[in-house]
Amino acid sequence: MAARRRFGSIRKRDSGRYQVRYPGPDGRQRTAPDTFARKSDADRYLLMVEAQMMRGEWIDPERARITLGDYAERWITQRPGLRPRTVGLYRWLLGKHITPYLGGVELSRLDTPMIREWRASLLGNGVSETMAAKAYRLLRAVLMTAVNEDQLLRKNPCRIPGADQEKPAERPVLTLAQVLKLAELMDERYRALVLVTTFACLRWGEVSALQRQDVDADAGVIRVRQTFNEVRGVGLVLGPPKSRAGLRAVSVPAAILPALREHLAAFVDDNPEALVFTTPSGRPIWRGNLNKVIGWSAAIGKLGVPGLHFHDLRHSGNTIAARTGASTRELMARMGHDSAQAAMIYQHATSEADRAIAQAVSDAVKAERKKARKPAAGGSGKPGGRGKKRG
Repeated sequence: MAARRRFGSIRKRDSGRYQVRYPGPDGRQRTAPDTFARKSDADRYLLMVEAQMMRGEWIDPERARITLGDYAERWITQRPGLRPRTVGLYRWLLGKHITPYLGGVELSRLDTPMIREWRASLLGNGVSETMAAKAYRLLRAVLMTAVNEDQLLRKNPCRIPGADQEKPAERPVLTLAQVLKLAELMDERYRALVLVTTFACLRWGEVSALQRQDVDADAGVIRVRQTFNEVRGVGLVLGPPKSRAGLRAVSVPAAILPALREHLAAFVDDNPEALVFTTPSGRPIWRGNLNKVIGWSAAIGKLGVPGLHFHDLRHSGNTIAARTGASTRELMARMGHDSAQAAMIYQHATSEADRAIAQAVSDAVKAERKKARKPAAGGSGKPGGRGKKRG
């Protein structure tokens, strides 16, 4: 028989456990999602629910009975502004690392110990800390929407310190001499690709999507207005840069303009929409085919930096630009970085400051080339020349 109370009711079931029912703000009766071993626990639950309703914090547990897998899929589908590549990554993370473990769990039953056990299972099964951090951040974002926007949960159970942090290995930074040497090691068709990527601080998707109309080799300016994204099951998708800050005009160091002009003349069609960097057949270069198309592994092996990634060229260019003494705001604008102050960076970084960065980098490149041409001590200064014979 149910015990009479001022709010809600408690009934002892045949199993010996206690079942709780109570009226919601709409007057409709709800049943607690779990039964209780002791009546005192059931009492405390009803007191908590009543207090939440009085404070306006109560959440209908029936609304949170949707499974995490269904809710996360709906979250990805309905999330505004996601780029195709991001959607692909999120669906892959969900299907590979989240749904197999937590997909069938109702949102209302998720708690921090369960999330902690899930993360430990990922790491225990050989998933890297970097990939586990990506999956954790996705899960946290999904559940944050359930808390703040849909009000299905009172708090986010993703509360594991440090679980969102990646610990990637330190990437190599090339010196000016190494960048110039790498360009020389490349096939003639791809020398300008190395120089432009490095000294204009471009992402792979940005440099691979450049068209002739985006390059003013006389003024020394490259306009970044689109990017290629590789989407699983779809292919190359041309779209806008990853953020508003990515839309930018970048001044090219004068020292590399001759190489860029030679490239345009030799390998790029006059059509304004012709891609600047392509395969010999004129097709876009895929990131996955980079080694096969341009011989990347062979070149970096000869350079003596076998672990170098193509993206490290941008990293090296950013580092070289930072050494010119430019302000953080100027560097952020040149690199196309976004942040909490993205609007301020995008609106106030001036083209004069950007040209100053390009000129400083150009001067450094010229100095490095001059140093490389300087004859060794005691030499004649002529190729293959010999010093004087000692008496």
